[in-house]
Amino acid sequence: MFGFKNFIKKNWIFLSIFSLAAILLTHGIVISNTVDAPASTTVCDWGIAFDKNNEPPRGNVSAEELKKNNAYFIGDTEDKTIYLTFDAGYENGQTAQILDTLKKHEVKAAFFIVSHYIKTAPELVKRMVEEGHIVANHTSTHPDMSKISTIESFTEELTGIEERYKELTGEDMPKFYRPPQGKFSEMNLEFAKQLGYTTVFWSLAYKDWDTQNQPSKEYALDKLNSRIHNGSIVLLHSTSQTNADILDELLTGWKEQGYIFGTLYDFESR
Repeated sequence: MFGFKNFIKKNWIFLSIFSLAAILLTHGIVISNTVDAPASTTVCDWGIAFDKNNEPPRGNVSAEELKKNNAYFIGDTEDKTIYLTFDAGYENGQTAQILDTLKKHEVKAAFFIVSHYIKTAPELVKRMVEEGHIVANHTSTHPDMSKISTIESFTEELTGIEERYKELTGEDMPKFYRPPQGKFSEMNLEFAKQLGYTTVFWSLAYKDWDTQNQPSKEYALDKLNSRIHNGSIVLLHSTSQTNADILDELLTGWKEQGYIFGTLYDFESR
């Protein structure tokens, strides 16, 4: 008897925990020491790799992982649908021709713009809206968003341009966001989701942004046509003279191949 009492005295803490656990399990209650890991601040440069022509590429983050934070780089790969998007950091005289071509083909696109664009090209922004295009958020000042680690600073970058857009159009800016240069962190994606945004990357692009070293029409058409695929989110820069010149031929060819053009609103229901 003495030995038993001595055992109880030495092990009362363990026995108390064991007894509590037994009671909780009896009532269907499970204790877990698992906690959600904080979002990573690791910087990532969005990138894609093609294994075969006219087949969907691989992203350096999977579509499944991105979707957890309401982010996408590609649409439904079973559908012959293309999502045409333009990044517009500034205006240099190409956008009117691009809009004329889109109107001719009755194709709706998305233009990711910055605050400077609204200030310097308000009539083009209003034309985009009037002709049914999505004018989306490319941040206020085009910074490296991966370096932003607080929700307050992140929010400021997105709401600054929202306010300018509403002042100009009288409408709320559509909730689509593209990080400048494709630089982001998982934390950024969570911030965007908290603010009600869909983050949009791309599954097809080419080196068209250097206005001093524009690709030839032949090179551009070959690169884009050889890589177009089901569910493509195409990124073109509206500052590219080559893009303005080839767009008519490009859209004509894609239509002849049986592609149709969707809008980013399709992703809100995914």
